Amino acid sequence: MPVRERKERERARRHQLIVATARGLAEERGWDAVTTRRLAERIEYSQPVLYSHFRGKREIVGAVALEGFAELTAAIRGAVAGGPRGRAAVAALAEAYVAFAERNPALYDAMFLLDTGLPFTDPATPAPLREAFGALLDTLADVAGDTEPGLFVEVFWSALHGLVALTRSGRLTGEGTARRLDLLVDRFTGR
Repeated sequence: MPVRERKERERARRHQLIVATARGLAEERGWDAVTTRRLAERIEYSQPVLYSHFRGKREIVGAVALEGFAELTAAIRGAVAGGPRGRAAVAALAEAYVAFAERNPALYDAMFLLDTGLPFTDPATPAPLREAFGALLDTLADVAGDTEPGLFVEVFWSALHGLVALTRSGRLTGEGTARRLDLLVDRFTGR
C-alpha cells in the first residue's frame, strides 16, 4: 500500500476520532465542556493536530452537525419508507423527528442552535442539509396542497423545531407532546 494512501486513511481516522470525541463529550457534559484542550487530552493528540483538521471549535461543531443531519435524514426516511401516505406519513415523520431530538440533545443543539457556519438555503449548503430537507419534502409535498412545497416544508419544520425547543427548555411539558404533534399534523394535513 502506498504511503500516501496510508497517511490519508490515518488522517481520516483522526478526523473521525475528533468528531466522535467532541460529540460524546458534548452529550456527556454539554458543548461548553468541548474545548480543543480537552479534546486533545481525550484523543491523546496535541492541539496542533486538532488544528490541522479544524480551525477551531466552530468547525468541529459543524462536522458533528453534518453527521447529525445524515442521521436525521435516515430517521425520517426510515419512518416513512414503504409505508404510510398522507396524514399517517406526516405523523410518522413528526414522531421520528421529535424522537431523534430527544435521543440526541447535544447533537440537535449542534445542528440547530450553535454557530457552525453551515449555510441553509444557499447554493453552498452542504449535501447532508439538503438531503434532510429533501427527506422532509418527499413526505410533505403530498400534503402541501396549493402551497409551494419548499415553503410548506420550511414552515412545518419550523413548527416542529419550535415544539422541540420549547419542550426541551421546560416551557412546554413533555406529557403534552403527543397531543401537540397530533394538532400540528392535523393542521398541516388539512384535518
